[in-house]
Amino acid sequence: MQNEVILPLVGYLALVFLLSFYAYRRRRTGEFLNEYFLGSRSMGGFVLAMTITATYISASSFIGGPGAAYKYGIGWVLLSLIQLPAIWLSLGVLGKKFAILARRYNAVTLNDMLYARYQSRILVWFASVSLLVAFVGAMTVQFIGGARLLEAAAGIPYGTGLLIFGLSIALYTAFGGFRASVLNDALQGLVMLLGTVLLLAGTIYKAGGLSEAVSTLRAIDPDLVSPHGADNILTGPFMASFWVLVCFGVIGLPHTAVRCISYRDSKAVHRGIIIGTIVMAILMFGMHLAGALGRAIIPDLTIPDQVIPTLMITVLPPVAAGIFLAAPMAAIMSTINAQLLQSSATIVKDLYLNLFPEQIKQEKKLARISSFSTLFLGILLLLAAWQPPEMLIWLNLLAFGGLQAVFLWPLVLGLYWEKANAHGALTSMLTGAISYTLLASFNIHFLGFHPIVPSLLLSLLAFGIGNMFGSKQIQQTATSQ
Repeated sequence: MQNEVILPLVGYLALVFLLSFYAYRRRRTGEFLNEYFLGSRSMGGFVLAMTITATYISASSFIGGPGAAYKYGIGWVLLSLIQLPAIWLSLGVLGKKFAILARRYNAVTLNDMLYARYQSRILVWFASVSLLVAFVGAMTVQFIGGARLLEAAAGIPYGTGLLIFGLSIALYTAFGGFRASVLNDALQGLVMLLGTVLLLAGTIYKAGGLSEAVSTLRAIDPDLVSPHGADNILTGPFMASFWVLVCFGVIGLPHTAVRCISYRDSKAVHRGIIIGTIVMAILMFGMHLAGALGRAIIPDLTIPDQVIPTLMITVLPPVAAGIFLAAPMAAIMSTINAQLLQSSATIVKDLYLNLFPEQIKQEKKLARISSFSTLFLGILLLLAAWQPPEMLIWLNLLAFGGLQAVFLWPLVLGLYWEKANAHGALTSMLTGAISYTLLASFNIHFLGFHPIVPSLLLSLLAFGIGNMFGSKQIQQTATSQ
């Protein structure tokens, strides 16, 4: 193991646990459900920006995306910037109205919002099961990505890295709750920014400057500096599909949407949109450009996803490499803790309290159940990741595309279409889940579009048809459940 690389990472993990201890102390002073799962709705603009950005950015942004830029060239860097409106869309479309309704209904989870709007237990149960199944698949991928990163960059054996990585996340999320999650997201966002700047600067310097790097790429393959990318991969349908999957569809991701009900005031959401978009631009552009220019330094990688760990060791001194190692680790950890907390909220609030509503007053018992369910899920994910299956990237895409296909239209239309009812929402959810699963599993691409595009169109059509068979939904005015 490389001690110079590991020491900065150890320091970073120590900071994570200190913040979690602070969050645990704060948690003991507030009403449990509201504090543990929403941090008492107290996020300011900076923390909101960092948590929603860190939650959105995962291993794919630091490993998979730069790997694609390495393979397909600078055109992929331009494609990555298609994600920039994601923060604005999430906070702008859901944002204020979502938060106002959440406070009116005293909603703690996304499914609280769905129940308050549609008054359907069946819809909530289907949404809860869909969320848990998708999150288990998505989080397993992230666990494996974190362990592989430690293995490649620091020489830590896979099993050891998985234990360090997985237990750290499970413990600080279980005992710190939402406040620990968002405070650590703020720290992780800063770490990601620092790591991105360090790596990009080191890559450009090692390549002999930006113009020299571009000249080298052109000599390797002229298509690497073409807007259409190598193999002309960046076609119109491909780019439209990419925008839907990683930008517009983000509105339908539960762990992103829940951030929209936990900020303090209107000023916070306005600042969050501006700061979050700036941070997103720096991270997306910096990491993908480093991946693309990395081919000028390391032209013969057989596995493109190895470009960032390899660049880290090649262009940075050991201590700086250790600081950068914390950046993709932070990206992975911030995504997992958001999903882990949302899964725990689903188990406790949407399933357990639906079955035993009289337990709502038993705060100490709920605290134990919430912490242990989060810890149990973390251990379950460790076991699932211990013997990783092949083709995990497709499992990850299946999970996130499936969440978008299930949640997007019931969320958006529930907010903005007064006549939307439970029949339409449930029909949309079922159609989206089934169509996306079938299209993605059999790799069917209508007219060259990714399965998420026809799935969202079909689920939208299903919403309209199903809505004709139900009555106008009367929203609750007090509490959600």
